[in-house]
Amino acid sequence: MDETDRRLLALLQADATRAYAALAKEVGLSAGAVHERVRKLRERGVIRRTTVDVDPAAVGRGVLAFVLIESTAWMGDSSADFAAIPEIQEAHVIAGNASVLVKVRTGSTEELQDVLRRLYAIDGVGGTQATVALETFFERPLLPTTGAPPGTTAGTTPDAADESPLG
Repeated sequence: MDETDRRLLALLQADATRAYAALAKEVGLSAGAVHERVRKLRERGVIRRTTVDVDPAAVGRGVLAFVLIESTAWMGDSSADFAAIPEIQEAHVIAGNASVLVKVRTGSTEELQDVLRRLYAIDGVGGTQATVALETFFERPLLPTTGAPPGTTAGTTPDAADESPLG
């Protein structure tokens, strides 16, 4: 991955609906070359998916909590159980006093309490510690570092100039 790929990733994270032609102007390549680079970034799994950033409060999910989960057993095989709770946005097996950390968004503290009840129903969960965020200063996208493994440059596909990388 080179500096052009990193710049493309930053631009796409800011607005994935931009046309390849607009991206090409930003990075100094042809639209076809940009299209090919984005295709290769997808193939290599660097771009995992394209999504829309939604304001949680605007869709009734304004309560953000981080929940540490203490366990009585190894939780590494429980990802499907955590994924089955739709209010959980992220789940991570962690080192330390707790076994799992989850990021939860709900519409109210009552809904958060219900999520905690459902967490206790997961085999091996022995306790929870929830921390409710009062304000979020920022959430930033992952920016690729300059120490990333080298990638390959790509050819051109001229007919892709007006397409958007979104779809």
